[in-house]
Formats: sequence, structure tokens, C-alpha cells
Amino acid sequence: MQVDFYQLGGTAPEQVIANIAEKIIGQNNRLLIVAEDEQLLARLDRMLWDQGPTSFLPHALAGGPEDSRQPILLSTSPDAPNLARNMLIADGQWREAALSYDRSFYLFDSATLEGARLAWKLLAGREGIERRYWAQENGKWVNKA
Repeated sequence: MQVDFYQLGGTAPEQVIANIAEKIIGQNNRLLIVAEDEQLLARLDRMLWDQGPTSFLPHALAGGPEDSRQPILLSTSPDAPNLARNMLIADGQWREAALSYDRSFYLFDSATLEGARLAWKLLAGREGIERRYWAQENGKWVNKA
């Protein structure tokens, strides 16, 4: 299983989330986006709808009758009724449930940096876990570790 740590700098988290979601969908995979803050999920919902007609990302907020059919599901819970094998943590709060997915994306900023450092250390040397750390340099994401 792979955990990708994304340190948000000058890029809006919504744009990073949209880029990751687009790649996952492009690979015919499903994604669960998790955050405790329902207002953040509502903003992400609007942002994913407003990507434009050529880059619409099919998704829904969890709790509807069609959750199991959604390629992208936004939820406060780390459970994936859409059977996603990819999880994106959008609020910077590490969840151990991320390790039950094939791949997890952990976005963090300066406010959640200490939690990200702790998660990085806790995952070090754990069997079957590959960690990657991404940061931006000159507007491009660079794999730092």
C-alpha cells in the first residue's frame, strides 16, 4: 500500500484534490475523499461540479441512495460504500483507516504539519507500506522522499 504525503504550500487544496481526483478517475478507479468538516466537503462538492463541461468529475456527498455507484465520494467517514481503493484525506487529520486502502493521499498544510510529521514517523518501517512525500518547487510537484 502506498501513502502519498502532499505538503500544501501556495496551491489551493481544492486544486490539488481536483488534480488527484482527475487522475484516479482517468485510471478507471474510485476515490473516497474524507474530511471531518462538512463545510469543507460542501466546498469540494461545488468545486468538483464547477470544473467545467470538459473536466467534470462525477461525484456525490455521502449519504445518498446512489453512494455505491459514485466514482468519487465525499464523506466524513473513512468507510467507502463506493468500494473505492483510493482514499484522500482532505483535512490534514491522519486516519489509520487510510492503511486499509491500496493508496492514500494525505494533504496537510502548516497548521497540520506536526500531525503529518508524526504520521510519517509512525509509518516508517511498517511492513507493506511505501511512503512518498511531495512538495512544490517552481510550481511543480516534486517527490522529496
